[in-house]
This record gives sequence, C-alpha cells and structure tokens, in this order.
Amino acid sequence: MTAIPTAARAYILVAVLCAAACALPLRTGAPVSWSAVLMLAGLYAVCELPARCRYVGDSVPVGAGSFFPVLLAAAFLLPPAAATLVAVPGALLGRVDQRPEGVRRIWRAAQLSLATWGAAQAYLLLGGERTLRAPDFPYALLPAAAGALAFCLVLTALDGGILATAERLPVRSAWRGLLLRSLATHLVHGLAGLMMAVLWRSPYGPLSALFVLLPMYISCWIFAQYHRERAAHQATIRALVQAVDLKDKYTRGHSERVGRASVLIARELSMDEGRLEVLRFAGILHDVGKLGVPTRVLRKDGPLTPQERRVIELHPEYGHEMVRGIGFLGEARAAILHHHERLDGSGYPYGLVGRQIPEFARVVAVADAFDAMTSTRSYRRARPVAAALEELKRCAGTQFDPQMVRALARALTRHGWETAVTSDEPGAPPAARGNVPAQSEPVRVAMRGRDDRADGPG
Repeated sequence: MTAIPTAARAYILVAVLCAAACALPLRTGAPVSWSAVLMLAGLYAVCELPARCRYVGDSVPVGAGSFFPVLLAAAFLLPPAAATLVAVPGALLGRVDQRPEGVRRIWRAAQLSLATWGAAQAYLLLGGERTLRAPDFPYALLPAAAGALAFCLVLTALDGGILATAERLPVRSAWRGLLLRSLATHLVHGLAGLMMAVLWRSPYGPLSALFVLLPMYISCWIFAQYHRERAAHQATIRALVQAVDLKDKYTRGHSERVGRASVLIARELSMDEGRLEVLRFAGILHDVGKLGVPTRVLRKDGPLTPQERRVIELHPEYGHEMVRGIGFLGEARAAILHHHERLDGSGYPYGLVGRQIPEFARVVAVADAFDAMTSTRSYRRARPVAAALEELKRCAGTQFDPQMVRALARALTRHGWETAVTSDEPGAPPAARGNVPAQSEPVRVAMRGRDDRADGPG
C-alpha cells in the first residue's frame, strides 16, 4: 500500500489527537523527572536507530517489539502523561519500509504513545507505584502484568483499526487473532520492563537497567535470522515462478495473480493470518510442475493429442515432487498437488470428491480459474469480471467449492480486480475490462486454455 485511504488518514489523525490529549496533564500534573523522561526516550530512540543503518539494518528488524520493555519501564517509572512522550523520538526516527514514510512514522508514534499511556494508567490503578518503592514481590507482578496487558490491548485495538481502514479488511476479521498472537510476548516484555524499573530505582542506578536489554538484543538477532531465512524463501519462490513464466509464455504473471486472488478469498473466509502467506505460496507455485512438461507441448498451437493431454495432466504431481522437500511450504504442497481436483470427483490427478480435496486446493482452484478467464491471451480475449464470476457460480458445487466462489465474489466487490494481458506475443488483443461479450464455453474449457488444453489455467 503506497497511497493511504482517506478513512485511514482520518483514523491516524484521531489517534494523534488522542495521544496529544494524553500528554496535556503535564502542564498541571505532579512534578516530572525530566531527566528520566529524556534518558528513557533517548534509550528507546538509540535502540531503534540501528535498523536505519545500511550495515546493520537487516540484522535489527524494525517492528519486532524487541525494545518494548523500555516503553513499559517508562510506564512503570513515570506519570502517564510523561510516559506518553517516551516513544515519540524513537518512533519518528525508526525505519519505515513503505511510503509515505512521514505518515507511517506519525502513526507509529501515536500508536506507541497511546499504548504506553494505557499501560501507565493500568499500572497505577493497581497500586504499582506503591509496590515498586519496596519493591514488594511477588505483589509487584500483578500491576506490571496489568500494564503489559493494557499495552497489548491498546496496540491490538489500534492495529485492527488501521487494518480495517487502510487495508479495507472486513471488520470481523481485522482483529482476528491479533491479541492471541501478541499477548504472551507483551507479558514477557512487561516482566522485562519491571526488571528495568526495579534496577533503575535501585542503588545501582539507571545504568544497571541497561543489562536487561541484553537478552532483548539477542532475541532481536534471532528474529533477524528468521527474517533472512524468510527472504531466502521468497527468493526461492521467485526463482521457481520466473522459470515457469519463461517456459510458458502464455501465462506470464498468472502465478502472482493467482496468489493474490487466493489471499483475497482466504481473508473473506477469516482464515488465520499465519496461513495466508502459505496460501499465497500455494497460489504462486500451483503450476510449478509445468517445468516438467515438454516446452513443445506447452506452446503447441493446435489441439493436443490424448498422449499430450496425459503428459500435461501430470504437472500437479511433478510440482508436488519438486516442492516436497521445501518444509516452509506446509499446506501449500497439497494445494499444488490437488488444485485440479473437482468436487464431483472428475478432476485429476486422484479424482478426490468434496471435502476430500484440501481446503487450500479448493481456494487455489477458484483463484486459478478466475484469473484464467479474466486474462487476455494471444489466442483469446478476456472475459469481463462479472461474466467470469457468473461462470464460476454456475460450476459451483460440481467443479468448485461454492463457499470459495462466494468469498471471491465478496472480495472483488470490496477490492476490485485488474485484468491483464499475459502473453507477449505480437497481435495479442487489448485487455478487456467489461466491454467484451462473455464467452459461452464452460469453465473447464476456459481452464484448459487453447483448444480445450488440459494444463490448467494458462
């Protein structure tokens, strides 16, 4: 997302105004240790700065939350209005990977300020200031846990809101799973923040609190290893897709669009966010088995012989064998193998029926057929999106899962779809975006490509 919708900008503005209002009591409230405010704000900013350095930025991933203990320590040590300010310098100086950078930094500053303010309020409400003076263990753990929980709840609420307004996710799924995925991590950060606060007020002074950050740096490094491994996974996927596109010029770009359409369907079905990336991989790699099909068969202009058809129908099994050893693909492997199965059992390679077909395969099958029908190829024009949806609905229950078809229809109503020319051959007809008459052949023909080809979409 490069352009931020108006609703999201209004949402960010409200968050900024709320954060500013939380800091207003500084003018009339109790005395504040400005040295502590400056030290904690500077510490958090210093922790965020390495992510912007070209030499170490890849080793310190921004947004991992590794330095949230600093903010929680501020919530435990300072009045709520003062704690609100601690996150601002670090958030404004931190790394941003997407544009517009300025708006995203302001949003991050407002979000963290409000979360820190909420943590400080919850901590005070349960008498945290009193238990910290002693410190009175284990009773000090209760207000610290309440502060960490409030921090997590505020972040979760704000994250869900920005997903609903900026990414236009359904309200019922924008917050789905956010709290459960982050609660345990924030409770651990709350414990680390409490340790920092105790050491800060101990005879050893503020410098001793820095030792608590050492395990945070270690966890940050481990998280960076995960990011590098993930980048390697992405590179592997891109290489495989590029190889398929080079071999089958009639479907160039098709794989990426099937991946996007698969994710649109999954979001409408409120699938867990952790599965979405794997499903996207399934959509992108669904035709990787074409690498095992002779090029002369893929590019043949005339009708396929029965023997050539049988060769092409092996591509799901070829693809499954190619990715069998890639562990991070998980459920995607089953989708690659079974995306040409049909609910009535007439599909291939195994003729599975109904719910025997894996869920990911049923999603990819709909996304695959939809993009095949709405893409302009050198040998035929694209169908309009509405006509393609009608054809999918007509074949729902026999060829496609009706639930997946309905989810795609809802997603397209919400997000739209851009059709594309997927062949670079001379003479390809212009892309059709609603002004081309619907073709009359069933989806099974549209899926087979030229001359009833059985190689799947494209």
